[in-house]
Amino acid sequence: MPARTSAPVLFRHPSSREHNTGTHPERAARIEAIDAAIAARGGLGFEARSSPAADDALLTAVHPQAHVDRIRQLCENGGGWIDGDTVCSPESFTAAAHAAGGAAALVDALLGEGRPAGASVHRPPGHHAEVGRAMGFCLFNSVAVAARRARDAHGARRVLILDWDVHHGNGTEDVFRGTDEVLFISIHESPLYPGTGPASQIGTGSGAGYTVNLPVPEGSGDAEFTALVAHVAAPLVRAYRPDLVLISAGFDAHADDPLAGCTVSDDGYATMAATMRAVSDEIGVPVGVLLEGGYDLGALARGMTVTLEAIGAEEHGGAPEVEDHPLAAAARERLAEHWPALVRGD
Repeated sequence: MPARTSAPVLFRHPSSREHNTGTHPERAARIEAIDAAIAARGGLGFEARSSPAADDALLTAVHPQAHVDRIRQLCENGGGWIDGDTVCSPESFTAAAHAAGGAAALVDALLGEGRPAGASVHRPPGHHAEVGRAMGFCLFNSVAVAARRARDAHGARRVLILDWDVHHGNGTEDVFRGTDEVLFISIHESPLYPGTGPASQIGTGSGAGYTVNLPVPEGSGDAEFTALVAHVAAPLVRAYRPDLVLISAGFDAHADDPLAGCTVSDDGYATMAATMRAVSDEIGVPVGVLLEGGYDLGALARGMTVTLEAIGAEEHGGAPEVEDHPLAAAARERLAEHWPALVRGD
């Protein structure tokens, strides 16, 4: 892998503002708030790049051609509702293609150029999009496209995805539940939309043990989320030794978010991000962040800003100290059959 000596990179595209959802909570103002917050901080030291659009070959590494064609045709015909949550406008296919293309370009920068860290900040989000189904505001699964790109174009043997969006990443699980090539970890409020992600779901076949669901109850905040990252996700990074770490970064577990019931603070997100940057540095691999949910504009903008600051830091003092939590301890015991290092303390 190339030496990690370059500045972090940030991929964006104007089409993210053009995906028109009307008064929907997943709206263009989300990107506008993030862009304004990054600009107010002078770009946070990231090299800004324009995202390319994913071609069909990238999209069909995850989704069947029929799914890609359905979304394209719906948009070409003026858009419309896919389900009660998910809507397209004429511009939505282009926005979703740039979101997936930005994710792939991020991987190219991390694994092809040796960039230490980076982010792909687009809408619509992607982690609810299943192999053949758009849902949950999502059309194409960008983080899955990124993981496939890492394997197909850069020969990555293993990719780890941490999803800390408050909603379970059912789409990402759907793509990778049957393989050990991707370790998927999801911290999510339960019960909550989409109603998936029980702790008992660990993957199937050769993927058994490589789906790690970490459901938390309503009201969970910094104590629970940061402990699950520091004392479950980070040890899994050490045990799995991926070639790339990706974060599906939703900010809807924030205390201010209107669509869920968790209470994570700005500092909680900063701590989670700093933990993942530190453990990625420890094993010598890059880390990439992809935007998922987050529907309070202030909390979203602040959460993304502190996350970018933490993962893009040129120097840091190592992993922050995080107190263990009973939820994390229980998860380690539950996962020990497949990941004995979690209880040995390796």
